[in-house]
Amino acid sequence: MTSLDGTARTQTASAPRVKRERHGVVFFIALAVCAMVLLPVATLAGIAFSGTGEAWPHLASTVLPGATLTTLHLLALVSILTSVTGVACAWLVVGYDFPLRKTLAWALVLPLAVPPYLASYAFAEFFLFAGPVQTAWRSLFGFHTARDYWFPDLRSTGGAALVMSCVLYPYVYLTARVVFIMQGRNIADVARTLGAKPSTVFRRILLPVSRPAIIAGVALVLMETLNDFGASEYLGVRTLTLSVFTTWLNRGSLEGAAQIAMLMLVLVFTLLMAEQWARRRQRFHSARATHMKARPPRVQLTGWKGPAATLAVATPMLLGFGVPIYVFGTYALRRAHQFFDPALARAFVNSLTTALAAAVLAVLIALLLINAARVARSRSVTLATRFAMIGYALPGTIMALGLLFSLARFDNWLDAQMRAWFDVSTGLLLTGSATAIVLACSIRFLALAEGSIRSGLEKLPPNIDEAARSLGRSSLQSAASVTIPLLWPAIFTAGVLVFVDTMKELSATILLRPFGFNTLATFIYESASRGMAQDGAVAALLIIVTATVPIVLLSGALMRDREAMM
Repeated sequence: MTSLDGTARTQTASAPRVKRERHGVVFFIALAVCAMVLLPVATLAGIAFSGTGEAWPHLASTVLPGATLTTLHLLALVSILTSVTGVACAWLVVGYDFPLRKTLAWALVLPLAVPPYLASYAFAEFFLFAGPVQTAWRSLFGFHTARDYWFPDLRSTGGAALVMSCVLYPYVYLTARVVFIMQGRNIADVARTLGAKPSTVFRRILLPVSRPAIIAGVALVLMETLNDFGASEYLGVRTLTLSVFTTWLNRGSLEGAAQIAMLMLVLVFTLLMAEQWARRRQRFHSARATHMKARPPRVQLTGWKGPAATLAVATPMLLGFGVPIYVFGTYALRRAHQFFDPALARAFVNSLTTALAAAVLAVLIALLLINAARVARSRSVTLATRFAMIGYALPGTIMALGLLFSLARFDNWLDAQMRAWFDVSTGLLLTGSATAIVLACSIRFLALAEGSIRSGLEKLPPNIDEAARSLGRSSLQSAASVTIPLLWPAIFTAGVLVFVDTMKELSATILLRPFGFNTLATFIYESASRGMAQDGAVAALLIIVTATVPIVLLSGALMRDREAMM
């Protein structure tokens, strides 16, 4: 009896110790990831505040006022345009029936395959003086020169906002559409039975219900707008992101570039806090879906309203996806020999390998963090895990600039140690290869992978881990044999999202790429910098096609999944 009690006491005393040790390990893992995410920010802060401050008066008086106002103006225009476009398209395809509705419902996400810098090149070729639009306009009305008529200037803040909105509105469309499918038609049907007009239902009921989703989508749009570098430079819009490049590369002031980057970081966190404040009292109510056969049909648009709805929904998709395909497809046909260009082939292989590596690394880190939070069930671990997701809020410029110098210092330190101890030079292991690009993209897009996997995890039974461990499996064995196989669709989705965004990434890649290393994005950027954007047409098509295939597959699966819930 005594020995049994003693054994029981020993087991009881050892259990909390094992638990504390396990919590300490997973907390260390989460903390290490947080440190990796914050490393670029800490490096930039050190550079910004370590100098003499001589550049700051010049920046504050000449660069920052104009760049800040331009950036805020651009953000305001893009948020308005994407909100109106995304919400209107989402409600039309969910609440009404019109020609080509099913096709347009998934085709509306295709512009996500087109990076903003590619859209700016395509819009310039399509809408500027020598493009088909103004050429047809002059032929139709007999004009001869640009002084004979007025046409909106694409090379302006408004033009840049239009270009970015045409490829970024799917973020708002997808988030708003999910809410409309899960809640919108239920609420709208009840309101209509009480005699409310469709316009009243939309304005007074649906918009307040969908506001959290709209704000979440707009927040993603604003992060992507701040991250843009290529479109702003090509269209002559002097944003803060572009000022970081010009201050460092053209003016030779690393300290000034770091100071502008820190100002951008303040703006980013202001936007994030504004988003959280706007959603502070909003909650989603995931009511049980009604069976499809028990639901009233969508409102059938008859007469001229049907074609008008089709045109309204198809226009943003045609602008954001159709125009780039037309422009780059036309130029690619004239340059078919470029398909066999060795430099282009190397850029394509480099893009694929870096995108695949970033996707695998981001998914592995996301799985590690999610499993750490599930195993520990500790507030500190959960907080550290959530804090590691801020990488997506960091523009690629800030991420790349901070990571470049921190990794360069590590390379130099390692090389010095290897020379001193073994008389061997390691060179630039990280900054001299694509490793830096992979790390930057993995950190920045980690939130996409984590969000996708977490959403899949929430659909699993809550006690599935305990059931596996009750059969003698450890937490690692339980994750490997039970949880991960069930999460495979969510894991695949997470990998695809990171892969697509890494294929399109320019702002971080242009700073971190080693000498002689080109991706498809930098290949196109170099052509556009020479004033020959058409020379990058084949590379542009490769980016769009490579990104379109997984986006179509994912959007189709998403549509089927959401429709099944109705």
